[in-house]
Amino acid sequence: MNKELEHSFVTQLEENQNIVHKICRLYTNDSDAHNDLFQEITIQLWRAFPKFRGESKFSTWMYRVALNTAITLYRKSKRRIQTQDFEGVSFKISSVPYDDTEEQQLKLMYSAVKNLNDIDKALVFLYLEDKNYKEISETLGITEVNARVKMNRIKEKLRTILNP
Repeated sequence: MNKELEHSFVTQLEENQNIVHKICRLYTNDSDAHNDLFQEITIQLWRAFPKFRGESKFSTWMYRVALNTAITLYRKSKRRIQTQDFEGVSFKISSVPYDDTEEQQLKLMYSAVKNLNDIDKALVFLYLEDKNYKEISETLGITEVNARVKMNRIKEKLRTILNP
């Protein structure tokens, strides 16, 4: 790759690296696994970058590559890369003390989301990141209508899990 392309990649990766960190937190259980997944996602982004045509925002493309990488690795080795449990993430979310009610609700929500399949988890993640359905559909490679239908079904599934 030429220097200009390399510079463009590094700049955009640095500006959007929090996306990768969030996905790593969602699909890993400890800092070593987080670092390994971050490195693997970065490698996959680098390999795929020459094919990035700019038809979507860089961040949308980055979400897609990062989620696909995380899901693929998660499925290959559930022992090495485990879904994040709430207790392991509570100190990373915020150092500000939570109201007990909010903490209990978050714990229940994380527990409910853990019951979803990998694609549904990714959809919820993007939804909670305030991505619109167009961006969600582009990231996950599904139609916008399918993303809306899936999200409505997931919401219903989460309601059922949270309010049996």
